[in-house]
Amino acid sequence: MFLDTQPAALGSDGGTDPWGEFRVTSPSELASLLRQLRDGSVPVNLNAPGGTSYTSTLWSYDTQQRRLSFSANEQHTQLPQLVDADEVVAVAYLDSVKLQFDVHDLVLVRGAQSCALQGSFPRDMYRFQRRSGYRVRTLERNSPTARLRHPSIPDMTVSLRVLDVSIGGCALMLPGDVPALQPGSRIQGVRVDLDADTRFEAGIQLHHVSSLNQTGGARLGCEWVQIDGSAQRALQRYIDQTQKRRRMLSLS
Repeated sequence: MFLDTQPAALGSDGGTDPWGEFRVTSPSELASLLRQLRDGSVPVNLNAPGGTSYTSTLWSYDTQQRRLSFSANEQHTQLPQLVDADEVVAVAYLDSVKLQFDVHDLVLVRGAQSCALQGSFPRDMYRFQRRSGYRVRTLERNSPTARLRHPSIPDMTVSLRVLDVSIGGCALMLPGDVPALQPGSRIQGVRVDLDADTRFEAGIQLHHVSSLNQTGGARLGCEWVQIDGSAQRALQRYIDQTQKRRRMLSLS
């Protein structure tokens, strides 16, 4: 259900909150979750009506002044629409947990060398356990790959090894001789070949980049976006079969 970086539909009919069991209202727990976002420099997707979206990180939070500050690039084309929006919803992930909260009264604050998005401290937050948290390592003998256009160099097409997959995303290996990809990048039209029976096209959102010291490359943590039902079913079959194969290998 809650697989992508878009806000979950929570309903607005004024009735009983169907997601009440997932709602966090304790000031201390809210501060703890925000602290984890800040300290981990976790990507936060800020979403406004009409499809406006901007990926940022939480710079600071002030429990006394009831304010949040997000990093901002003043040149980004989505910022004006975001600041002008009546409502903005923030979505972020802490491991297998999806966090969602409203941010009101966004303003762009300019400094001498940087700028920031400031908004109100959330009154509450939704904390969803991701169903897509279970991942399997791919079988190397099948040479699983993801073929995509480099977001910074559109004329460059790269084929990256798929390290592991889940229903919600995948990890890719970026060789050291390929130009770096930046967290927050969204890439459409990625051709994924896991084995002879599991091939599909989807978009990916890049969330995390971690160095692989032994190879000089990097591990890219990605989320599937715009993946259709047939691809999801094929992916689930692949995960189930790979899990069974690895279990059998461990017993042999």
